[in-house]
Amino acid sequence: MRATVRKLYSTALNIPVGKNPAISYSAHYAPFAPHVSRQLAESREEFAVTNPATDAHAAFESGVWSRAPAIHRSRVLTRLARALEERVPAFAELETLQTGRAIREMRAQLGRLLEWFEYYAALLRTHQSFVAPTQGKLLNYVQRVPLGVVAQITPFNHPLLIAIKKIAPALAAGNSVIVKPSELAPISVLEFAKMALDAGVPSGVLSVLPGPGVSTGKELVSHPLVRKVDITAGTATGRALGSIVGGNLAAFTAELGGKAPIIVFDDADISSAVNGAAFASFVASGQTCVSGTRLLVQSGVYDAFISQFLKKVKGITRRMGDPMNPQSTMGSVISTHHLQRIHSMVETRNSGTILTGGEPLKDRSPLDRFNFSRGSFYPPTVITDVSLEDALWKEEVFGPVVVLRKFETESEGVELANNSRYGLGAGIWTQNVSRAHQVAAQLQSGLVWVNTHHRNDPSSPWGGMKESGIGRENGIEAFEAYSQSKSTIVNTAPVEETLELDDWFGGEVENQRYG
Repeated sequence: MRATVRKLYSTALNIPVGKNPAISYSAHYAPFAPHVSRQLAESREEFAVTNPATDAHAAFESGVWSRAPAIHRSRVLTRLARALEERVPAFAELETLQTGRAIREMRAQLGRLLEWFEYYAALLRTHQSFVAPTQGKLLNYVQRVPLGVVAQITPFNHPLLIAIKKIAPALAAGNSVIVKPSELAPISVLEFAKMALDAGVPSGVLSVLPGPGVSTGKELVSHPLVRKVDITAGTATGRALGSIVGGNLAAFTAELGGKAPIIVFDDADISSAVNGAAFASFVASGQTCVSGTRLLVQSGVYDAFISQFLKKVKGITRRMGDPMNPQSTMGSVISTHHLQRIHSMVETRNSGTILTGGEPLKDRSPLDRFNFSRGSFYPPTVITDVSLEDALWKEEVFGPVVVLRKFETESEGVELANNSRYGLGAGIWTQNVSRAHQVAAQLQSGLVWVNTHHRNDPSSPWGGMKESGIGRENGIEAFEAYSQSKSTIVNTAPVEETLELDDWFGGEVENQRYG
């Protein structure tokens, strides 16, 4: 993968080579596997498939990390948090350059990443094993032990955030980790891996393999030494990789597609709902799995909501510009290919009326005269009266396109919200506390926000229902998913009692114990 000096915002291959006090970007990146010779590290994809898994397994077997005391792993994760904290501005710039997302988004997002290492460092100091209440004179203590080599496949939309959400619990549990970042945005993850080595993560414990998902990713998850695969991807990819992982009897966690509904009830505070819906729909240019893509508004406030929401959307569009401009509200989508896909879904719809947006941006920005034709910019787009059978209602667009629909009763709103094969995120806007809890309980979604959206914390489980995935990120749940229980059962009876009761093939059998 090579970088050029062209400062475009449409694909990760257009990263300018520059200098920064905290990070020096390279003109060439290869797989990050510091324990492998340079000749291998610069070889082609064949190496990326096999050697890192084998060498990661060797690092795991050595025990340098997997059998290190929990307090040691906790200290390393704490050092990693402090190192990351110092480099947030540099990483934010790098994320913007490789994804085209607005710098104000990346600064805010990356400022929170150190919390994942702090959380799991603290968990290592407080998480306890337990003694099972077995029968007889036996001591049965149960510990959590690491799985081994784990593979993580991460997407382009939040390159470092999603990688760290997976890396932190995996390292905390003592595993060796191989990350395959998106080929569209791998550089921040590669730079982070180098930083982790400096912070004390042993060589071979964290490796990064950039490359296409259809080849590198598929071969990586196929490796028999990989004991867990954790992916964030589309549902089709999740199905394909899940079948491979199942064949190896390895563990599998998958955060997949989404089509999040935002339900605005008549009793909602309209201004708050408009602000929240705009954030849900257009942060990251709509490129999130929990993006609020289906706005369901009750009839009593429908007209008022539309009026305010369209004003908000037009304000966002007017203030789009150079993603490196801190005043720019929304950046580009990841590539021209994705831009064409988004626009094609809008153009080929079978129903609905475009209220605003709907065409790629090609002119200069009113904000800063940035030339939109240099990248892949699509404005916030709102379409009303889309059929429930239309692809825009049913399928994930993964761009700044939302459909707007009116409903009458609470039950109709819930029914529309659940009318999707996905079930990752959902939002409710209401000032009625009873309604909020009742509706939240009825929504088929792993995440439900009330009067907010997209809130995320290291302690809060994150994952979907239906075709939005399996398993959870974050919290104790993720730590335990990256480990397995191990029972050690010790006979504490005196020798005389053991001889009397445990000689199964002795002469007398009446008093002998079984199991």
